[in-house]
Amino acid sequence: MNNTSWSSSSSACMPCSYLPLLHLDRPLPTGAKRCSQFLFLSVTAVLVLCLLAFASRSTGSARFALIGDIGVEPAGHVHSLPISRGLATGVSDKSSGSRLFFKPSYPWTNSMLLWQRTSFHFQPEKNWMNGVDRNPYLIVLLFFSFLFKYYPDGELLLLTVGAGPMYYKGWYHLFYQYNPDSAVWGNITWGHAVSKDLVHWLYLPIAMVPDHWYDANGVWTGSATLLPHGRLAMLYTGSTLESVQVQNLAFPADPDDQLLLDWVKAESNPVVVPPPGVGAKDFRDPTTAWYVAAEGAWFVAIGSKNDTLRRHSGIVLVYKTVDFIQYELLPGVLHAVDGTGMWECVDFFPVATEVATGLDTSEPAGPGVKHVLKASLDDDKHDYYAIGTYNAALNAWEPDEPEKDVGVGLRYDYGKFYASKTFFDPLKKRRVLWGWIGETDSERTDLTKGWASLQALPRTVLFDQKTGSSLLQWPVDEVDKLRLTKNNLGSISLAAGSVLPLDVGTATQLDIVAEFALNYSASANANEADVGYNCSTSGGAASRGVLGPFGFLVLADQNRSSVASDLVKRVYGSIVPVLDAETLTLRIVVDHSIVESFAQGGRTCITSRVYPTRAIYGAARLFLFNNATGVDVACKSLTVWQMNSAFIRPFDSRLDSSLDSPATKFEHDSVFSEFKNS
Repeated sequence: MNNTSWSSSSSACMPCSYLPLLHLDRPLPTGAKRCSQFLFLSVTAVLVLCLLAFASRSTGSARFALIGDIGVEPAGHVHSLPISRGLATGVSDKSSGSRLFFKPSYPWTNSMLLWQRTSFHFQPEKNWMNGVDRNPYLIVLLFFSFLFKYYPDGELLLLTVGAGPMYYKGWYHLFYQYNPDSAVWGNITWGHAVSKDLVHWLYLPIAMVPDHWYDANGVWTGSATLLPHGRLAMLYTGSTLESVQVQNLAFPADPDDQLLLDWVKAESNPVVVPPPGVGAKDFRDPTTAWYVAAEGAWFVAIGSKNDTLRRHSGIVLVYKTVDFIQYELLPGVLHAVDGTGMWECVDFFPVATEVATGLDTSEPAGPGVKHVLKASLDDDKHDYYAIGTYNAALNAWEPDEPEKDVGVGLRYDYGKFYASKTFFDPLKKRRVLWGWIGETDSERTDLTKGWASLQALPRTVLFDQKTGSSLLQWPVDEVDKLRLTKNNLGSISLAAGSVLPLDVGTATQLDIVAEFALNYSASANANEADVGYNCSTSGGAASRGVLGPFGFLVLADQNRSSVASDLVKRVYGSIVPVLDAETLTLRIVVDHSIVESFAQGGRTCITSRVYPTRAIYGAARLFLFNNATGVDVACKSLTVWQMNSAFIRPFDSRLDSSLDSPATKFEHDSVFSEFKNS
């Protein structure tokens, strides 16, 4: 690993907190000594994703790229003050900004808002799911920028956290928190959609609604567990009439129904209530259960926090059950990390360390198997994970590297990505990750356009055998089938200060794959020359430096991100390990107002929401530029595909005739009896 030291005497470039570098014990300052680091920066709200490489020769086995979640707020930055509808009931606020101060509402046109609707990312038809300016929409790679032209598609309500994704009887099912009444948080029900390939989706009727005292304030996040003999258990969090978070059980009214249209809530609900010492509003989001053969029982994890015995600690409680009706709280906690606050949407699953395949959630610990613990931190709205060792007998999980523990180390995604969940796909023997992508515009705008939030592309998750300490995320293979026209632009060499327009046609929906090389001796000299660069006083993104417009420590000028002022504008990023035998690679998937980028095969990912007002439809083009003054950059290969739209529409029995007709529903009492005996 890299043991680079950083100068502490330079003026700080980042006034906000910053994710520490791996193996470093203090935040990153502006001035830095020579280092073997790549910097990969993603700037949202202008569709700016930057991959800036600053590298010198390393004596170690790896170099690192830095992509930063910098969260900088320059003078005049517009703050978002969100409505906290969910806070009163004890759930994190997942609303867009309700109003933005200091600036008037931007006069969005229907054309602008229509452009924001995506074409191959999952969104409900309408409502809330929990889930251009003078500078055109751009993506920056290694001192380069790609400028896109966009085209609208889709129709104009709210989507939130994915709840219970799974594969069942030939269909992928996505259950998601949904407000059927408005494009803001509230009246949380479960929306439902199915797919044969994780790309094309069919909307189904709402699966569950808040219709009992134990979920009167919302049917919140849950997870599915497939039991022996094909039976299915769905555990979910309900918020009671008194806003107490409890865990409830539901199961299909007809297990033979491939579409799982109707659900029965157990008469014994709630099956789990907050234990002593746990706050009534700090107990939510049960995981998929895993089976421990030595115990002859199933184990379920639930996220919480402890502000008494520990210092604002995020914790994971584990319950043991044989029948999913009676539960026993295991002693202690599976894991806890001080200072991380409430852990939402906890996920716990095994990964294979020696083969590139996914594992069933019940795969036991042993040689070639590690366990991933992931939590969504309510305090900062990021998804953190760590890889470690699970001891079922002791109800304990420990990270392999404590400095990369949950909440203080690695993230799934360093952009707008939260409340994710994985599931095991038995069809293709892979683990699939779903993430919720919220809006960064105002609620006022969401209400105008009639919808809010969407799902990230589903991603396969694998253990990174090269680093041995992180995961790899990559869009599922089915996404590649949307590729249409291919533009192979070959290798391109860019001298400092050069700009190259690229003819790739319409840039509404793109899949970009690039590979880069640097002149390491030149960049090493440039590193030394630019250590005094100060992002707040050196002219921002408009000025050129030895290493590009941002100097050694990369920040973006947020005021240039969009003409619209009622947006949350941030800079995202973190570290990208680049091993000695590797070149620097990047894949960027563009779909209207969302951009997902995957650096180094998915070692580091950034998702960005963007709302340009001018670089839409035919107003933007694609460019490649090097804004440095002293470093040439070689793009070894650059390939751009146009992307087709997915069909995402309501299920129609006339069109989708390949489905067997759902069987007649069983009587509830009969189903419940069979469920107990499963």
